[in-house]
Amino acid sequence: MRRVLVLGGTAWLGRAVAREAVARGAEVTCLARGTSGAAPAGARLVRADRCRPGAYDALAGEWDEVVEVAYEPALVTGALDALADRARHWTLVSTVSVYRRDDEPDADESADLVEPRDLTEYPDAKVAAERAAAARLADRLLVARPGLVVGPGDPSDRFGYWAARLLRGGRVLVPTSAGRRVQVVDVDDLAAWLVRAGEDGATGPVNAVGSSRPFAELVDAVRAATGFTGALVPAEDDWLTSHDVRYWAGPRSLPLWLPASASGFARRSGARYRAAGGRDPDLAEVVGRVLRDEVARGVGRPRRAGLTPDEEAGLLAALG
Repeated sequence: MRRVLVLGGTAWLGRAVAREAVARGAEVTCLARGTSGAAPAGARLVRADRCRPGAYDALAGEWDEVVEVAYEPALVTGALDALADRARHWTLVSTVSVYRRDDEPDADESADLVEPRDLTEYPDAKVAAERAAAARLADRLLVARPGLVVGPGDPSDRFGYWAARLLRGGRVLVPTSAGRRVQVVDVDDLAAWLVRAGEDGATGPVNAVGSSRPFAELVDAVRAATGFTGALVPAEDDWLTSHDVRYWAGPRSLPLWLPASASGFARRSGARYRAAGGRDPDLAEVVGRVLRDEVARGVGRPRRAGLTPDEEAGLLAALG
């Protein structure tokens, strides 16, 4: 029986990976503090704080697969020091944010990376993690670089913002759609691919991204799923930024909206991912799953990304 170690495994993507590995018959161990929840059924949880000495002491023997989702330098290097010599294959979940330029449509895995200078910055830390892992693991390492991961339970609230917002109806502030793109990978599809790729011994960097689609196609899918009959009110980039609306994610943002200078960010090449068996998500299916999750979690709940109702009302009034 394959022995799989998920460094994490109790939060969103890590939990999906552990669940998939269990379903495929592996003996799965999750090393985590457990503050995000329990390990999935069939997996063993080893509680440990990876920032503390002795965090890996309870992990005995060899591992067919280690899956690492962290990016903090101390966590990544600590795991490598403790486990690299006992792992037949290692998967590091990185990000497409490691690339130096976001204005090159269809750029593949050979594109230049950022130079890590400030490891408190997410892209810099992920590049440092990739380099540290490559130095220790060489041809035993798969570096998965997902784009926007979506699906039920998404803790970032980015993709789900639009399903929840259109379900509420009324006038909805949106960025102008011309030239906007969105590129997603479903969390369960990604987890399934990561587990299969580990079984196959896949190595090297892979952009784990779905097809690039017009942002308007996403809005249409959400409109159809929610039965939205309200009005979409578009605003230009300059107007939005002058009114302190932020890009992509976080408070007071229009999620998934990107500046024109990032025209290539949601247009990465996913050819290698698809060639290795990665599934291109069905947008309507993903939207439907996310919508059901948003309803279950509460459409009006406080969110990590997007505009609050009061913020949006003030902006719509200012826009006229």
